Amino acid sequence: MSDPELNKILEEKAKSIMEKAQMTETKMETKEPSNLSSDNFEKTINSSKPVIVDFWAEWCAPCRYMLPVFEKLAKKYGDKMIFGRLNVDENGDIANKYQVFSIPTFIIFVKGKPVDVVIGAVGEKNLEKTITKYLK
Repeated sequence: MSDPELNKILEEKAKSIMEKAQMTETKMETKEPSNLSSDNFEKTINSSKPVIVDFWAEWCAPCRYMLPVFEKLAKKYGDKMIFGRLNVDENGDIANKYQVFSIPTFIIFVKGKPVDVVIGAVGEKNLEKTITKYLK
């Protein structure tokens, strides 16, 4: 038994999912940090490329200080590493899983496993030094 209204809803939902997936891929190709959440976090950190995740919050002044640094490094190294940002207020479960107690915290993942952590507003040179250790 076929329901035309249900089929239309399912087609629209499938189209919406495909558009979101294409936007995420396009954003990664433009070398801008991706916004991460529970919907895409696991898939992102399990990439074949190394991944750096910026754990941040809107109210955090050091996080705002590091944002332009993170974006600049994403433009510079975005073809070799995936850059993502995770709002800890909206995704506390993920922050807790990785024991993020101070922000900003930057965690580098290789094949889904955390391999390095940088805590605080460390500046461009220090963050870049850590990033380049994991580039091929």
